[in-house]
Amino acid sequence: MFKNISNTIKWIGDHFKGLLFLLILLIIFMPASKTPLQHANLQEIKLTGPIMNADKVLKEINTAKKDKHIKGVLFNINSPGGAVAPSIEISYAIRDLNKKKPVVVYASGTMASGGYYSAIFAKKIYANPGSIVGSIGVIMESANVEELMDKIGIKPQLVKQGTYKEAGTPTREWTPQERKELERLTKDTYDLFIKDVARGRGLDVKNYKTYADAHIFSAERAKSVGLIDEVGIKSEAQEYLKEESNVTKAVWKKKDKFESFIEKLTSNAVAQVRSYFYGLKSELSL
Repeated sequence: MFKNISNTIKWIGDHFKGLLFLLILLIIFMPASKTPLQHANLQEIKLTGPIMNADKVLKEINTAKKDKHIKGVLFNINSPGGAVAPSIEISYAIRDLNKKKPVVVYASGTMASGGYYSAIFAKKIYANPGSIVGSIGVIMESANVEELMDKIGIKPQLVKQGTYKEAGTPTREWTPQERKELERLTKDTYDLFIKDVARGRGLDVKNYKTYADAHIFSAERAKSVGLIDEVGIKSEAQEYLKEESNVTKAVWKKKDKFESFIEKLTSNAVAQVRSYFYGLKSELSL
């Protein structure tokens, strides 16, 4: 019995590429449905997990922007934040998209730091009653592995030009001069973050400590300080988008299931690898 199972598994392994090719041919030449095709008029774009690269989300945003049939976008966010530049790229892309067609944000879980930055220029922000919102701040961290390196006999050697070229190194404790330089960098980024939030949400930048300062809010508290517009569930955000998009019957754009599975698998793998090495690397994050 086990031999038969083993032979079957071996046969599948040997002929996997051929089976995959036949499956692709079957999909291509499958008879088309006689049901009239309805163009999707609404699209959901998801931002999930740590923000390390914006390419995938930006591609979806640009596609929605160019698609004349798409009248509105639901931007579903469940992200704790991430790298500065990709977060800003997404935020500004949403701003430009919202000028052309309405974008409604729905915080389905965590919408913090860079995840929140991505949302600020939408037409309206909804948050699930159990979501976490805010953490408007900037951080740069790195492990100091100097003692560990001494124990195992590793001595770093380098050649550098520029006083601050080694600032943020994990191989030794930072000098006061280096720390001051890095603090200046985080302050500049924090000031930009606050200004954009104030601009996007219509808040007073002078009162930033009320809504920023890395406060972490429940959905209700986030609404009370002006970070979101409504506390509600996804169907409510969808209904509002439908009204703002002047859509009589909502037809949501569907993703290919196989493509979605591969994307999810890839993003999870990348997130795990990055999180494993994160503590050893100095990186500016939102």
